Amino acid sequence: MEQKQRAERRQGQAVVRGSLVPSSTHDQRLLDRQGPSDWVHMDPWRVLRIQAEFVEGFGQLAELPAAITVFGSARTPEGTPEYQMGRRLGRALAESGYAVITGGGPGVMEAANRGAVEVEGAVSVGLGIELPFEQRMNDYVDLGIEFRYFFVRKTMFVKYSRGFIALPGGFGTLDELFEALTLVQTHKVTSFPVVLMGSEFWSGLLDWIKSTLLGTGKIAPQDLDLISVTDDPDEAVRIIVDSDRARSRQREEELEAAAAQTAEPQ
Repeated sequence: MEQKQRAERRQGQAVVRGSLVPSSTHDQRLLDRQGPSDWVHMDPWRVLRIQAEFVEGFGQLAELPAAITVFGSARTPEGTPEYQMGRRLGRALAESGYAVITGGGPGVMEAANRGAVEVEGAVSVGLGIELPFEQRMNDYVDLGIEFRYFFVRKTMFVKYSRGFIALPGGFGTLDELFEALTLVQTHKVTSFPVVLMGSEFWSGLLDWIKSTLLGTGKIAPQDLDLISVTDDPDEAVRIIVDSDRARSRQREEELEAAAAQTAEPQ
């Protein structure tokens, strides 16, 4: 008789199955107000677990080479044009010397990780997250880290990436996209390119940004320059490389200016 598949969920470094799978995630419990005083007893202890996730992420990723994060739908089937685009992109990034970071799941994330590992010596990273439904780490990840909290995971994406490339995706992709744009717009991160791949997919959103956000003064005209759009993986990589070169030139100029100022007689 065929054995019934048990429920399974990742929880940070652990995997639980069957009756041990809880009815909610750590993020849900963190954001839930259980009662007028329960938070006093529970939330302070959660800080230690959150701190541990930051320490684990920083420790694992501190020596990562220059990296680019690729976002996109977990629901993209293998063999589709979007999957092939992600795979070509991962390979192109790896050939240019970048590590490739994704959310570690299936679909476009798997495609980018897969393209990266096809290049000898490349590094393929997956930063997973605990979800109410199981989503296993794809098989093309060299370094995989599981997180309980979205905000810790987002910090790792930004801290250890030199840019974001977003392929067609859903709410998760949009969340990461607009968070990145907000960080660049407010100068929380600098010299951080944001590239959209799949011009047809993104055209409606871009039209709305131009007509509604810009048209009603919710953003400034220069904010449109924060976004690059292409259908060519090589062009996406070129945008990243050009940004890196500009960043290097800026740092050299700042160091030269600081040295000149120090050398001036007092």
